[in-house]
Amino acid sequence: MTDAVVATYNDVTTVKNVEDDLRSTGIPMEEIRVDNDHFKVRVTIPHATKAEVLEILKRHKPAEVH
Repeated sequence: MTDAVVATYNDVTTVKNVEDDLRSTGIPMEEIRVDNDHFKVRVTIPHATKAEVLEILKRHKPAEVH
């Protein structure tokens, strides 16, 4: 089973840093979607790794996570 998590940030620099962190932990590039216009990162991940991904997303102080 997979989950999708979307986090919204305040600027494009933070979005890039989040993407780099996610990729460095081994999350496949095709599972990460970045919307630079709206400062959003969407990650599709197995349910078992959701907690780890949420920790990475929250580390960068998102305005919103859902």
